[in-house]
Amino acid sequence: MSAEREILLDVKDLHVTFGSGKKAFEAVRGVSFQVYRGETFGIVGESGSGKTTIGRAIMRIHPTSAGEILYKGNRINGKISRQLDRQVIQEIQMIFQDPMASLNERAKVDYIVSEGLINLHKKMSDEERRRRVQQALAEVGLLPEFASRFPHEFSGGQRQRIGIARALIMEPECIIADEPISALDVSIRAQVLNLLAALQKSRGITYIFIAHDLSVMRYFSDRIAVVYKGRIVELAETEELISHAAHPYTRALLSAIPMPNPVSEREKKLTVYDPSIHDYDRNPPRWQEFRPGHFVLANDREMEEGFGEVNDFDYLSS
Repeated sequence: MSAEREILLDVKDLHVTFGSGKKAFEAVRGVSFQVYRGETFGIVGESGSGKTTIGRAIMRIHPTSAGEILYKGNRINGKISRQLDRQVIQEIQMIFQDPMASLNERAKVDYIVSEGLINLHKKMSDEERRRRVQQALAEVGLLPEFASRFPHEFSGGQRQRIGIARALIMEPECIIADEPISALDVSIRAQVLNLLAALQKSRGITYIFIAHDLSVMRYFSDRIAVVYKGRIVELAETEELISHAAHPYTRALLSAIPMPNPVSEREKKLTVYDPSIHDYDRNPPRWQEFRPGHFVLANDREMEEGFGEVNDFDYLSS
């Protein structure tokens, strides 16, 4: 990744804590990464790893307990000015995981899609608002007459398209897509991914793509950060990460991907990640560059040993 590319979002030592006192739980622990304008930055991890919490912290849904989130060089976490808050609301949008729960069942699609415009552009005429709604629906492949219907009248894939239209109508520069296809049928998933890719190409949108499936990540992301228990354990460009996975947790995620070849699927060995192998109590880990542009959370012993044989972990090529 070229150092000359513009940094749109810069997350520095981010911490997110829920509860207080003895009941406090730190869901995100010292996460740092940069997102470049126009790229798709993937965040992958199993359920409960903290990847959704990272996305919601960027959106200012969850308050941060420490660290900085910089958008275009301006800090957007914590207390910020009203003007910057309005800018963040308009320029950073989110596509939520569950298309069934993320839409207001009592509101028509017209209002759902245009609610952001109503709140931020109070002087906009109804005619202009309706025109923008129809344009947003058309962009995601929905008919203009759908604007007068309620969410329960649509399929899961159509609902997710409505959620995408709701984000697009604000003309955002960055969209956080929180597992946007995990609740959809397999036959619909490719359609939604192709739609997101086409929108990125036509609008130059920057994506933060959150998922638990590395095979989907390989198709859609430029770079991938692997999250385990609230910390990023590995970060690299997509093909570099897939082919030369260093951290044992990343390897475990890769080994869990089903292979299209039934013979290879029967013969492959499922890797189970055991955190005790690291000896972190006596030799604490730190963020280190394993290969050019390929970073991993590791201690000095692991870096010296090179994590064993790292030659071909391309589980997805078979």
